[in-house]
Amino acid sequence: MADGKRLIGHAGAVLLRRCADRTGLTQALAKVLPSSTAAGWRERAGVLVQLAIAITLGAANLSEAEQLQLHHRPLFGSAASDSTARRTLSALDEATLIKIAKVRARVRRQVWSLLRLRPGGFPWLVVAGKRLTGWIVIDIDATIITAASKKAGAAVTFKKTFGFHPLAAWCANTTESLAMCLRPGNAGANTVADHIAVLTDALVQIPGSSAAKILIRVDGAGATHGLLEHLEALNTTRRTVRYRYTVGWKITEDDEKAIAKLPESAWETSVHQDGSLQEGYFIAELTGLNTREGWPEGMRLIVRRVKPTRRHLKKLTAFEKKTGWRYCITATNIRHMWGIAGSGHSQFLDVLHRSHAGVEDRVRTNKAMGLDNLPSASWEVNCGWMLAANLASDLDAWVRGCWPCTTSRAWPTPSRRPCASASTTCRPASPITPAADGCVSTRPGPGRKRSPPAGSDSPPSRLSPDSRALPRQGPGRRRSGSTPGPWSPAHPRRHATARLERPEDITGELPSRSATESR
Repeated sequence: MADGKRLIGHAGAVLLRRCADRTGLTQALAKVLPSSTAAGWRERAGVLVQLAIAITLGAANLSEAEQLQLHHRPLFGSAASDSTARRTLSALDEATLIKIAKVRARVRRQVWSLLRLRPGGFPWLVVAGKRLTGWIVIDIDATIITAASKKAGAAVTFKKTFGFHPLAAWCANTTESLAMCLRPGNAGANTVADHIAVLTDALVQIPGSSAAKILIRVDGAGATHGLLEHLEALNTTRRTVRYRYTVGWKITEDDEKAIAKLPESAWETSVHQDGSLQEGYFIAELTGLNTREGWPEGMRLIVRRVKPTRRHLKKLTAFEKKTGWRYCITATNIRHMWGIAGSGHSQFLDVLHRSHAGVEDRVRTNKAMGLDNLPSASWEVNCGWMLAANLASDLDAWVRGCWPCTTSRAWPTPSRRPCASASTTCRPASPITPAADGCVSTRPGPGRKRSPPAGSDSPPSRLSPDSRALPRQGPGRRRSGSTPGPWSPAHPRRHATARLERPEDITGELPSRSATESR
């Protein structure tokens, strides 16, 4: 189509499947999903992984996923039918979903260990020019999934639409979807039980969460007594600096009275995400002036004022019309973030919470990968589809973030260039890889260095780390100057560089003669 919408991608399918296999996701799922030795039985782990790959490439329902897999038969073998995929999803009961959550947590630990092998290390967030080293940031937000027909759980939403109202948590560091709860369309935006359940599931997915420093960011729906008390309870006497939060705050008349008491000298200029001043935007500390009771002790309130735009004029309160400013408040328990200089300043806390808006990009991306529409009238199948969409989101994030780490530890340069495929990246001067057909190649590396002429005093030459045009060695030999690959779940003591140029590298079987001729 000319507008570029509703397109299906093919580049990257091999890389996504290889990523699922190398990280151990496929093998781990096979241990918790049903299996059988009966003739014609399809392994449920393979069906679920292939469905997640199809969703990543653009499939919007089970029928499209089947048709997309038919194109990949020379690579992955025969495709699972839409009815097989439906039976796989409908069999995911509550006990199985808990087991799969544990599997995802174990695999995520392996992936995060690979992330630390990157030239830049683990992707710590940068806010206001400060690198939040050591802090894992969780963003919680809800969204609306519309439905065009009657489905189990679909209802009228608070936006006057018809559909579902899921609540999810994402890791801002890696863009992974940590946890997601499918809820009816009439579910409340600030339901405490749902927020606590999603937060609990998300913390389970964080490797070493019991010892990690975690920042939790929620919009105005998180400003409830129950959620904030739960967050404070997580900070036990042994974890007084571990859990921090920032949430939106609904302004009341008491808040407006407190704002009116602020002198003009209390207002400071806000800052951008890069740390530069944001002229025309001002920040002030409201803690101590607010008289509202019943909230956690030590909670701080940061107020921000801006000149209202034309679209905000109808929503201004009488106080805002009188002062000519539009106000918003952020609640937080941050006095100081360990290891971050100046993290207790009101300007930093304001920009820290405003960066929570990046979660909207994760919502948009997830909707582009399977969550724009739930394909079934069954609640169980839709829950399974949401799980497959979360697996698709994880695979996409892992391929973008750390796939080069799973093939080689030594990179020639830390930079990466984007490919034509939205789901892959590849490194400069690399050999041919699946999904690299759309890449615009950069200047090749220096190649193999030649030996000095006879009689020269120069020392013998060694292979350059950037060299990629090397002959294939035998199974018992290792090339000179090469670096072993990372730890593999399938072969703990084997280190090798993967080359994904043949279908048998994925399926483990040689393709049929007809499939070879069709290629």
